[in-house]
Amino acid sequence: MHPPIADFLGSTACEEVTDAEEEAFLLFSLAIPTTNLGFVDSRASSLDVTISGNEYTVHQSPTLLSSSRAGGTTGAVLWKITPRFAEWISSPTNPLWTHSLLSSRSVVAELGCGISALVALALAPSVQHYLATDQEYVRRVFRTNLDTNASVTSAGSASGQQKGSKTRGSSRSTSKGKQPSRTASNITFTTLDWELDQPELLKECIESQSSGHAGEDEGGEEEDPGFDLLLSCDCIYNEALVAPFVRTCADICRLRPAYEPSSEETSQSSLQPTVCIVAQQQRAPEVFETWLRETLREFRVWRLSDEVLGDGLQGGTGYLVHLLLAREKS
Repeated sequence: MHPPIADFLGSTACEEVTDAEEEAFLLFSLAIPTTNLGFVDSRASSLDVTISGNEYTVHQSPTLLSSSRAGGTTGAVLWKITPRFAEWISSPTNPLWTHSLLSSRSVVAELGCGISALVALALAPSVQHYLATDQEYVRRVFRTNLDTNASVTSAGSASGQQKGSKTRGSSRSTSKGKQPSRTASNITFTTLDWELDQPELLKECIESQSSGHAGEDEGGEEEDPGFDLLLSCDCIYNEALVAPFVRTCADICRLRPAYEPSSEETSQSSLQPTVCIVAQQQRAPEVFETWLRETLREFRVWRLSDEVLGDGLQGGTGYLVHLLLAREKS
């Protein structure tokens, strides 16, 4: 029997990418909508967002965005790709779900989550645990958004229907929905410096409620320091960030066995490789090409097809989604 990842890669859901220059030329030769930097509204103190029929209020920090803080402030506001990606990744029609690469037992990590918490809020009700990471300045507003949206139900993600995400400015903050959700209880935020911190320690941040799946050897199962899914949504916009970003992705993915097609049916490990999904807005082709060239050294890369991305993320929208599987470390 083929493992789930082999079935997925053998489907029409993706196309392998082997040449960074060729991929950059192909993608950036398409007409791309003008979206400027990609903020939803960098001046609003809060925004109302609809994802899969659920209403969220997202608090922002325009003051922090415009500050001169060292280390960057781009995570202080909501970016346009985030609601679209949250809608797609949490949909039960997503091929990661239909090919059993994601399940209710999955442990997910996100790099550069930003303040909105939208991807965590949309996906966490359907998985065992969600670990969101970013710089320390994100923590307070991220927690505020978790608390504000604690009563949002997960009915939209259970319906299996993609309804399109919407955003609008809001002058006040209110919780939406009437039924309690377990969302916030299985979301953890921790800081992660791509250049200084040790990814192998990430699972120690997860609460004890998921410890059985997060690495303890219970019932004869092998110890698992890794994650089922690693997500990144719009973290690639500066060439200086590319090398530490790619290295961090590789270090996290290598906490699990690498993907080796020749041994996929004979592997002694019960752990599936960590699937890494990188979504990004199309901005500078040279930055994208730099990222992809660096990534191909550490990963095999597949571009997800329009068929599975849907209207919100397909080619021509100005957004890109690639799937990465770590190579064996040389």
